Amino acid sequence: MEGRPHPRAVHRRRETITALPLYHCGSLLKKNLKEKDFRNFYGELRGTTLFLYKNDTQDTYSERLDLGLIKSMDMESPYKKKVPTIFTLSLPLEEVQLKMDNADTGEEWRGFIMTLVNKEIPSDIQMLPGQKIKLEEMLTLENKRNPQLERPALPPRPGFLQTKDTPDMPACFFDVTRQEAEKLLSENPENGDIILRPSTMPKNYALTLRQKIDRGHVLKNYRVTSTSAGFVIELETPMTVRSLNDVLKYFLEKTEYRLRPYIVAQPYDTRIVMDPPPKCVNKPPPVVPKAQVAPMQRFQAKDKHLPPVPKPDEGDYVLPEDPDMDDHMKKKTQIAGELQAVLQKRRGNIYVESGNDEDSAYQNEEGIVG
Repeated sequence: MEGRPHPRAVHRRRETITALPLYHCGSLLKKNLKEKDFRNFYGELRGTTLFLYKNDTQDTYSERLDLGLIKSMDMESPYKKKVPTIFTLSLPLEEVQLKMDNADTGEEWRGFIMTLVNKEIPSDIQMLPGQKIKLEEMLTLENKRNPQLERPALPPRPGFLQTKDTPDMPACFFDVTRQEAEKLLSENPENGDIILRPSTMPKNYALTLRQKIDRGHVLKNYRVTSTSAGFVIELETPMTVRSLNDVLKYFLEKTEYRLRPYIVAQPYDTRIVMDPPPKCVNKPPPVVPKAQVAPMQRFQAKDKHLPPVPKPDEGDYVLPEDPDMDDHMKKKTQIAGELQAVLQKRRGNIYVESGNDEDSAYQNEEGIVG
């Protein structure tokens, strides 16, 4: 019968796999809010990640909790001796409960978790001086190891904002943790089997895939390290490729294209619906405003009685007082006057020869005419 592996050898293998420093470990119980009963695990707090193993001899962890994403941590009851401690951790995709049968053990776990999350030692923690020194050492080491946020860069920029320094991301890249990626693949197998995601180490990546087996399926995670020469897939024999698209292509080829990249299906419409045409409405033609102009007032001149014009003598001729009369008219009038004078002179001569008086002749003429 093969002997049980030494705990030190197990810890070294786990440290090689996780590549994170060990801060605290021990037995605990864990369950989701949807689960009825707690399950036993052996937990290791490495970096800001809690790795859960089925027992203290298992090399590969079964589950993992990213404590850097905790929104809140609540206790069901305050610290009491001989009373189990239960924490409720609120994560982005789920709520998890951790249970410790011993109150002192639970307080110790709470001290380590709260110190990592808040980057300071809780003031209300009930721990021995030696235990608080371990918290201070952990906090110092964690700040040196990762002075900035442990979360990697945001998801890739859109295509129209890509620059030469921005890697070309495959469509199956998502800014999720290992736990979130495993949940997406397990709950949505129709969307695909491979997710490329950020690693807990800055500027590095990881690949999570889901493979079908006889008993169901298995989830696997692979580390992808970014180097100046390209991207190194951390396998037993490391494989270096030029881009993240080549990383995806490598896994597709090695699995004989039985796996598909995880791509969320986008909904599409299947009907063309038009709004009913608007009803015809008879509108009167627009009224052009008329200009308001005051009516023109006509002045009626009053009739004035002018004095009668004296009748001119027969021998007098009235020349028109038109200053614009042309010369022709003036000459014509002058000739007529001269002709009249000549006729009168001749008539006078005739009356003298006949012995009649001119006045009597003139009166007779008037009588004949009248």
